[in-house]
Amino acid sequence: MLLAQVFTLYPDIFPGPLGKGLYGKAMSKKLWSLNVINIRDAATDKHKTVDDTPYGGGTGMLLKPDVLANSIDQNINKGDRILYLSPRGKVFNQKLAQDLSLEKSFSLICGHFEGVDERVLSTRNIEEISVGDYVLSGGETAALVVLDSVLRLLPGVLGNDKSASEETFENGLLEYPQYTKPQIWEEKSVPDVLLSGDHAKIKDWRLSQSEAITRDRRPDLWHKYKKN
Repeated sequence: MLLAQVFTLYPDIFPGPLGKGLYGKAMSKKLWSLNVINIRDAATDKHKTVDDTPYGGGTGMLLKPDVLANSIDQNINKGDRILYLSPRGKVFNQKLAQDLSLEKSFSLICGHFEGVDERVLSTRNIEEISVGDYVLSGGETAALVVLDSVLRLLPGVLGNDKSASEETFENGLLEYPQYTKPQIWEEKSVPDVLLSGDHAKIKDWRLSQSEAITRDRRPDLWHKYKKN
């Protein structure tokens, strides 16, 4: 069973959508579990202060190193993987999602304000990851994205493990077009090859479609795919 831990100032956000549908069922079956830690609980002053102004000036506030470090030390075993959701982190991708799905446990830190004190990141061996080149108001929505992409890779969660292996990014390509009933809708028909029953031709068609879509929409992925 995978244990995912989330450090946040807003614990009520979780599990959110991860407690519904397939993920909710998987949690009830003990395929994964979630431990949500309120960072504020580690503050020691009577006002439960979690942030302060940055040295050197500047706008905004930073999460205090003593509070965040206390929260981490109280809830994480030595050697556990810790990731901080940060716009300056390495970009989260399918490969990292696969790596995390193989862990027994990992923790996500949701930042707020202008970030966290650098000393916490360096002393607690924290990895920084980003869900994209844009700025969010906090790490909670990013944490949900990361957990969503990881949980679906756990054996038994989707019900059909093959479906996860055939989707976008799994082979370096964007996914091919998909169709379902009715066969003709608004005078548009499903491609004939998908009705042929010829699985080899269908496989070839899907690959050619994936290649064309990737080449057109994501030249960066196409270049990487061709190199491999």
